[in-house]
This record gives sequence, C-alpha cells and structure tokens, in this order.
Amino acid sequence: MSFQVMRRWLAVGLVVLAFGVVVVRPSRAFSEDQEISRKVKSKVAPVYPDIARRMSISGTVKLVVVVSPNGAVKSTKVLGGHPLLVTAAEEAVKKWKFETASEESSGVVEFTFRPEN
Repeated sequence: MSFQVMRRWLAVGLVVLAFGVVVVRPSRAFSEDQEISRKVKSKVAPVYPDIARRMSISGTVKLVVVVSPNGAVKSTKVLGGHPLLVTAAEEAVKKWKFETASEESSGVVEFTFRPEN
C-alpha cells in the first residue's frame, strides 16, 4: 500500500472518529462535581458485597443519577469505583425516592464502602 493511500485512510479514520465523538457527546453539560439538587425522600443503603468484605476492598463509588419528574431513579452511570462495589451502589440508589419536580434532574451520588473489623 502506498504512503498516499495510507494517509487517506488515516484522514478518513480521523474524520470518522471525530464525528463519532461529536455524536456521542451528551446534549447538556454536566460536571462530575454536581451534586443532585433534589431532596431524597427515602434512601436504601447498599449491601456490602461479601466477596469485597472478605478481600477487605474499600473505596468510593461515584454515580451520575438521573431522576424522573415523579421522583424515581431513571438511570445511573458509573463515574468511578471498584467493580465489586459498583453493582451494590447501583442497586441501592435505584431504590431511592426523590421529591417530585416539573422536569428530570441529575447529579452525582457517592457511596463509601469500608470493611468492618
């Protein structure tokens, strides 16, 4: 393959990659430090996974939570945390109930896991 053909394929690849990044970007700006502004009416604590406890895994799980107008958690997105702890955090926050509002809202929720001695 000639150098010019390779350059063209590289250029096409970069254009496709750039287009894909633009298309995938969220429609509204979001800061990872943005706490959720709606009050929580009821919380469910995460269950510390037994395997994480036996392995003495601790840490913080950060989730972006999207809350529907009726106060139910619509979706979550993991921002960080140990994979063994993420599922427990997601399962717990999906059971939370927030105050109702006129539109959906989002923010960051953090869970800290520490093994008990």
